[in-house]
Amino acid sequence: MPQKQVLVRGADVIDGTGAAARRADVLVTSDYIEAVEPPGSLPVNGRTVLDCEGATLTPGFIDVHSHADNAPFLHDDDTSKILQGVTTEIVGNCGFSLAPRVGEHAAALESYSLRIFPPITWRWNTFRELLAAADERGYVTNYAPLVGHHALRIAAMGMSDAAPDDRELRVMGELLDEAVQAGAFGLSTGLIYPPGLFAETHEIECLASRLPQGRLYATHMRGEGRQLQSSIAEAVRVGEHSRRRVQVSHLKAAGKANWGSMPQALALLDEARARGVDIRHDVYPYTAGSTMLTATLPPYFQEGGEPNVLRRLQDPESVARLREDLAADDGSWENQVIGAGWDGIVVASSVTHRFDGMSIAEIAAEKGAEPFDALVDVLLVEELKVSMIVFSMQEDDLREALRHPLTMVGSDGLPPGVGGKPHPRMYGTFPRVLARYCREQRMFPVEEAVRRMTSLPADTFGLADRGSITPGSAADLVALDAATVQDRADYRESTRSPTGIHWIMQGGTVVARDGRYLGPRAGRRLLPAG
Repeated sequence: MPQKQVLVRGADVIDGTGAAARRADVLVTSDYIEAVEPPGSLPVNGRTVLDCEGATLTPGFIDVHSHADNAPFLHDDDTSKILQGVTTEIVGNCGFSLAPRVGEHAAALESYSLRIFPPITWRWNTFRELLAAADERGYVTNYAPLVGHHALRIAAMGMSDAAPDDRELRVMGELLDEAVQAGAFGLSTGLIYPPGLFAETHEIECLASRLPQGRLYATHMRGEGRQLQSSIAEAVRVGEHSRRRVQVSHLKAAGKANWGSMPQALALLDEARARGVDIRHDVYPYTAGSTMLTATLPPYFQEGGEPNVLRRLQDPESVARLREDLAADDGSWENQVIGAGWDGIVVASSVTHRFDGMSIAEIAAEKGAEPFDALVDVLLVEELKVSMIVFSMQEDDLREALRHPLTMVGSDGLPPGVGGKPHPRMYGTFPRVLARYCREQRMFPVEEAVRRMTSLPADTFGLADRGSITPGSAADLVALDAATVQDRADYRESTRSPTGIHWIMQGGTVVARDGRYLGPRAGRRLLPAG
């Protein structure tokens, strides 16, 4: 059968490499780019023609930090990313993945996952079985999975706060090996969340060292406030010990007391690179983060899993100690309350949706209670299944991070399907960089912004044939108006899709046009390059 050919004509092509935009025609044959030539030099010859006169053509954007592991299993298509021009997502970040789910602690992973993911019908145990189930459902965006340390540790030892013994560490290592052989791009940790926060550096070093060359270690570091510099030092140490690439997830300086520390953080990363440590980083273009509301609780309070946490929240002595700890700021753990204040912690999504969009301070005022008591009440009512938006950063630090030439862009969007009022980054991250920081504030040329979203992440994560408009690359393309592209999601109306994107092509098929998803699911699960 003759291959399908599409001729994209007359666009200003930004090829993803950082090179200046140039007028060109692009010939797509089946799933791949066959040629990029001067305008008018490629004949029509019965090919389908997409006229892009006046439009900018870029590679499909790569979201290096996503939590959309569950997207294939949703009944409805998750269009939050594809309508931004994102054609590939790195999932399994911050230590969270939906497998392995094996052994006597399988139920513990299911229970823990409900703190962040919507309810899931679990039809798999191993990482390979998870990927097979996802393959069967299909993908809206290309799917590049990491395996999460939380899942490995829960499988080996549940939600214990102990150090693993030799057998438990061996179990984690063998499960990591299975995931890598199945197609995981690397290992991720979330060292402010249980059970990852119970792991000592040695445990992480042992696991990262098992990764094959070419796979990476991505980390939500131990702390992003007062512990920022020591946490970077720990990430660097893992990279030095394992001799594997390290990805620092959503680099930030959180908490007012730590504002202004981004230059020092970037300097530490640059110094490590100068010593030969392969370490990279990403950011999201907002000054608020988003995570589980249980991240407000100190480590000791989270030992043992959900039943123990809920029991402590109903025990007067435990609650009294918690009240004192949340009011203190001794720097021993990542105190989200001190970092943001009660009015800076907003419920994003919950089971009942009773509190969605309200800050803890507002909930307290409505109840006629103290904010601490309102926090405890929300956690109990929602049985820990509640996420939050945390306003803890400043714009100057964000801009400093965005300026760095090795900064990649990730949404850190939480799993789709939970409803509520999610962080607007889930719907607006990539257009926001192009509109606010590139076009309006002129922090970098559009070609540089596109490089940070395409070829740089493709190189970092080993995404073969992605991230550039060059012959032989996959035909993942975005046609947009660089003068008008705009994010529309904000903290009040957080699910609005952007404007100024004409169409998105995935694997040679136009899957979205003028803000409307056309389908079908044209994404695929990608395989590591090495």
